[in-house]
Amino acid sequence: MQIGIVGLGRMGANIARRLMKNGHAVVGYDASPAAVKGLEGASGASSLEDVVAKLTSPRTVWVMLPSGKITEETIAALGDLLSKGDTIIDGGNAFFKDDIRRAKALRERGIGYVDVGTSGGVWGLDRGYCMMIGGDKAIVERLDPIFKALAPGAGDIARTPGRDKNDPRVTEGYMHAGPAGAGHFVKMVHNGIEYGLMQAYAEGFDIMRGRGSEKLPEDERFDINVADVAEVWRRGSVVASWLLDLTAIALAKSEKLDEFSGKVEDSGEGRWTVQAAVDEAVAAPVITAALFARFRSRSDNSFGEKLLSAMRKEFGGHIESVVPERKAKDQDK
Repeated sequence: MQIGIVGLGRMGANIARRLMKNGHAVVGYDASPAAVKGLEGASGASSLEDVVAKLTSPRTVWVMLPSGKITEETIAALGDLLSKGDTIIDGGNAFFKDDIRRAKALRERGIGYVDVGTSGGVWGLDRGYCMMIGGDKAIVERLDPIFKALAPGAGDIARTPGRDKNDPRVTEGYMHAGPAGAGHFVKMVHNGIEYGLMQAYAEGFDIMRGRGSEKLPEDERFDINVADVAEVWRRGSVVASWLLDLTAIALAKSEKLDEFSGKVEDSGEGRWTVQAAVDEAVAAPVITAALFARFRSRSDNSFGEKLLSAMRKEFGGHIESVVPERKAKDQDK
């Protein structure tokens, strides 16, 4: 299939590459001409108008931009440029209520809208992307070759007993979650859970590292090699996960994590998940506490918070903002 990709950042460019690797034709556009030029094998576009002009009907344009104003403006502009029967996909981390609103407005023009919660980070080019998709069933099924190409596939993960008669797409790593907004809603909760998991790892490793404290009785002090703990837990432990794999990678690179400030940002999904829990009167103490821990991290920082920053860098390529005090010290050296 032919598809336009708008936004060739960390994930957008790799999504385009994975699609081309699987035989799909990509028209790529980014505000940075260098990003467009760097996407080898794609047909580069110089503007949104150029993207639309280079696509054949029915056109499909995948928007992969940060949530907020830039995504809102880009989708609005594409809505003015596209025609009846065309489709816009938002693969970023949008708020699900925005998807519902956009889908309704575009439907009145005959333009389809699909929201794709996309997980896989900077590793997705090789590992594939887990996708949670919202939109009209007919449109999602028409675009299935795109989603199948991006998905990780069943791989060597054992099938869950009793799922033989269920939707086979989920074992391939993607699902149609429901109407517009459902995809990003599921991805929002996914990221809220991610906050809680990361916080639990961060606190646990901080506790182990703190066992060598001089504040403890001498015979109760242990010099725990936390990098070795992460590695051994990857093998047969009930807490093994991809996040633990990434933790082990981060600690192997730098056991003390001195290059991280411990200031942990949040990109919105945790806040939205907590708000959804409030709206539904569902108790979510772990996710809420994990979100508040990120807020607190922006003052004094612990080893555990540095580990949170390290994990975010490993799975998503997120580079923490340099705090003014540290930047000044670096410049003085």
